[in-house]
Amino acid sequence: MYKLLGGLKDYFKRQDIYTDSAVFRLHNSFTTALLLACSLIITATQYVGQPISCIVNGIPTHVVNTFCWISSTFTMPDAYKREVGREVAHPGVANDFNDEDAKKYYTYYQWVCFVLFFQAVACYVPKFLWDATEGGLMRSIVMGLNIGICREDEKCAKKQALIEYVLKRLRRHKLYVLRYFACEALCFVNIIVQLWMMNRFFDGEFYAYGWKVLKFSEVPQDQRLDPMVYVFPRVTKCIFYKYGASGTIQKHDSLCILPLNIVNEKTYIFIWFWFIILATMLLGLLIYRAMIIFMPSFRIRLLNTINRLVPREAAEAIGQKTDLGDWWVIYMLGGNLDPPIFKDVVAELAKQIEPPHKNGKQRL
Repeated sequence: MYKLLGGLKDYFKRQDIYTDSAVFRLHNSFTTALLLACSLIITATQYVGQPISCIVNGIPTHVVNTFCWISSTFTMPDAYKREVGREVAHPGVANDFNDEDAKKYYTYYQWVCFVLFFQAVACYVPKFLWDATEGGLMRSIVMGLNIGICREDEKCAKKQALIEYVLKRLRRHKLYVLRYFACEALCFVNIIVQLWMMNRFFDGEFYAYGWKVLKFSEVPQDQRLDPMVYVFPRVTKCIFYKYGASGTIQKHDSLCILPLNIVNEKTYIFIWFWFIILATMLLGLLIYRAMIIFMPSFRIRLLNTINRLVPREAAEAIGQKTDLGDWWVIYMLGGNLDPPIFKDVVAELAKQIEPPHKNGKQRL
């Protein structure tokens, strides 16, 4: 198992230069690795183990197993409310009386590993787009100043080069920040769309899946209906037809055990909770970004908060003299540069940057 999942450790490597937020990385790196790990585990269980085992008389077992796996199995939803051991043999397993409308078919389980893989790809797309558009800008202007231990002459030269870059490129970073904010918004859209698609994938049972599991423990024992068994049944039915010796069609009713659903139900309960938490954090992040865009005074506080060594006067000067793009580049430098170096850079920029407008208008 370690060899199978060992390649995912690259997603958790610490970066020396950050160009994004922690929530952005949770969506792109952690969630991608999580979904890939789930896909690999389910794939191994599905294709290395025995995902289905059916009981039937008069037919080779492997034939029925293969048929029921590639076609579908079903349960009787009204049988979940009956007493197991007296009225029904297993939850959801009862006589169908040839009533097709009363059956609930399950065909998703053979597609789960592929769906999880494509979900992982979708979660990685915002990072791919941002890395392509960012182009290594932050790394190039940091120039190794994230580590303050270097010769003094080298440090001074790099600081001066950084300051000159910011001064020469004033009012040219707005597209840079807007692209990043768009990638963060894409993360939120991705999670919402994936929740909707999983709900469709599980026939409308996924939205309330986690809440039902939480409430399950509070229900009296004799009234319990395990929501995990309802969405991911462990025992189902399957009908196999074949010709008899005289050409008459014979019906064989088989009972199928789905051990793979033990893995599926635990996987998706964790995914449900994680996606709800992540969607909440991303929504909070979008509100936070809106405050940055529309509240220039809020930017001054953030610049002072990211590095307490920066004087309040310098933070106010930067907030008033720069637009959103320039402020964002300086703010990101605060998370990457050595704190004393960042303090010197901000102090010098506050002196040299001219206000964006001389007619009194404030630019975004």
